[in-house]
Amino acid sequence: MCAVDLSSVLDALIDPAAVVGHDFRVMAANRAYRDTFGSGGPVLGRPCYELSHRDTVPCEEAGESCPIEWARRSGSRARALHVHFTSEGEEHHTVTIHPLRDTEGRITSYLEILSLARVAASQARRRDLVGHSPAFKRMLDLLARVAPTSTTALLLGESGSGKELVARTLHEMSPRAQKSFVPVDCSGLSESLFESELFGHEKGAFTGAFNRKRGLVELANGGTLFLDEVGDIPLSLQVKLLRLLETRIFRRVGNVEQLESDFRLVCATHRDLKQMVEEGTFRRDLYFRISAFPVPLPPLRDRPEDIELLARTLLDRLGYEQISGLHPGALASLQSYDFPGNVRELHNILERACLLAEGDTILSEHLPPECTDGPTATPHPFTGGELLPLEAVEARYLHWAVARFPAERAMLAERLGISERTLYRKLERLRVETPEPSSTDS
Repeated sequence: MCAVDLSSVLDALIDPAAVVGHDFRVMAANRAYRDTFGSGGPVLGRPCYELSHRDTVPCEEAGESCPIEWARRSGSRARALHVHFTSEGEEHHTVTIHPLRDTEGRITSYLEILSLARVAASQARRRDLVGHSPAFKRMLDLLARVAPTSTTALLLGESGSGKELVARTLHEMSPRAQKSFVPVDCSGLSESLFESELFGHEKGAFTGAFNRKRGLVELANGGTLFLDEVGDIPLSLQVKLLRLLETRIFRRVGNVEQLESDFRLVCATHRDLKQMVEEGTFRRDLYFRISAFPVPLPPLRDRPEDIELLARTLLDRLGYEQISGLHPGALASLQSYDFPGNVRELHNILERACLLAEGDTILSEHLPPECTDGPTATPHPFTGGELLPLEAVEARYLHWAVARFPAERAMLAERLGISERTLYRKLERLRVETPEPSSTDS
């Protein structure tokens, strides 16, 4: 089949789609692909990474995972979440690759279909999740995988990491998006209020019940029930929650009639539920019921690349129109700070800075002391302005990079665009053994 025929077939797909060869060059593309990535020019014969990433090398050589390479190695479908340059700017796409085979079963090319992740952005947006760091994209990829299903998702993240916003995003990505999203703050549910709040009550069921009240479980029928801080539910109430999750049947307080609610369950916690199970403070059967698909939310310290974007988004949401942005020094201070309070703390820091700023720019002096001279601030490797030998620059940069990304060497190697083996060799040669830079590296 010729390229023109392939393009005609691909035009039946709504999403951007292309057939890509082993050399990553586009063999055929539908109109949506040409409009999204063509910029008015031809796309046939050009590498897909050039069109979508504006790179001169394939994704893996640029330090990013390549679903075509995954499909080539596995011989089966592969998926990944990428940030692409489009006619609308930078956007997140879920990239799905299907190997195409000849009559003898050999892979000849790959069908690439790109679906827009509409609830996340790599640009400043008022309501969306925003980010483009590897940690953020890994989280978003997990959301994209679980959202179309009815599987219970468990969001695991520190306080202030945006668990409710992620839960809302998961709801908006799901088939239940047109129904209700009902959040429940489990940390505020006492034993006396638990059944009344979740299941509702009849008029006169107890003192103060002047009217019939529909419970949150009933309101979530057809939509999503979000149990925030599920680890804070007292042990005595966990059995009642477990019974609800197993049967989806409940009764209003003061009524014997059984009601049923069809809801999708999303839970969140900052606690270590596994440890709580071992300590006997969280039911093992409830843990297995809610932990079918855990989604780790990265703390802000693990995604410093997103701080500038998050700051622009938060400033837009705060509505201080006189503030145009951050001074580079203030941005560097924020990127070096650990943010124990995560995104919520960044929001508060920026709101305070907006009130202190005299002009249109937030300066370092407008930030709290812990951001500029606290123990968690990590110095940038290129301060001082002196001209250094390249070997010394690499040593300083590696010290700085290890301090900023102490958790996973594989992730650091990916961000640096080198293999993990090469990274270990450089660290051994330069004796970078700990994340703490020496005084001469400041």
